[in-house]
Formats: sequence, structure tokens, C-alpha cells
Amino acid sequence: MLKGLGGLGGLGDMAKMMQKAQEMQAKVAEMQEDLASISVTGESGAGLVKATATAKGELTGLEIDPSIFVPSEKEVAEDLILAAIKDAQAKASQKSQDEMAKLTQDLGLPADMKLPF
Repeated sequence: MLKGLGGLGGLGDMAKMMQKAQEMQAKVAEMQEDLASISVTGESGAGLVKATATAKGELTGLEIDPSIFVPSEKEVAEDLILAAIKDAQAKASQKSQDEMAKLTQDLGLPADMKLPF
């Protein structure tokens, strides 16, 4: 006989933990779907270039004011476009972290807990 399990209490706790893990997995999957539908917009050049991405970081749109298309300023235009994309990606990453923090808090987990997803 196994001693120290406290009867079925230990197994009951294990079942609760498994149920909590399944609940967490389902909520994380739902959050991943939500992140794909949340949009963030990054910009540069005081709004001359705007990049739109999902909160998962997938670039979905690019809006460029035609005034930046001056042949002699090609490098400036490229830098503005790259900066807007990087800004959108940074905002997407932050939004994703914010949503994960909300999820862990809703599940009663520490806000800084790193989940493997």
C-alpha cells in the first residue's frame, strides 16, 4: 500500500490540477485566436507611414503618404517604412503580453508566470 497520499485526497487534488490545466489550455487557445483578430497600428514620420498588424505580429496593412516618394530621399522613405513596421511589431508584442497577463490573472496565476505558449 502507498502511504502518505491521504486516501483519495491526493488523487482528487491531482484531478483538480488536471482540470485546471485543461481549462488553462483552452483559454490560451482562445486568447491566441483573439490575438489574430486584434489590430495595432505603428507609425513613423509623424504619421506619414502607418503599419497595421495583428496582435500576433502579422503585418496586415501599410499606409504611405505619397509625399515621402521623392527619388533623392529613397533611403528616408525606406527608413520610415521600416520604422513603422517595427513600431507595429513592438505594439503587437506588448498587446500580446498584456493579454497573457490578463489570462494568467483570470486563472489565479502569478502575473509574471511564463507559459509555454
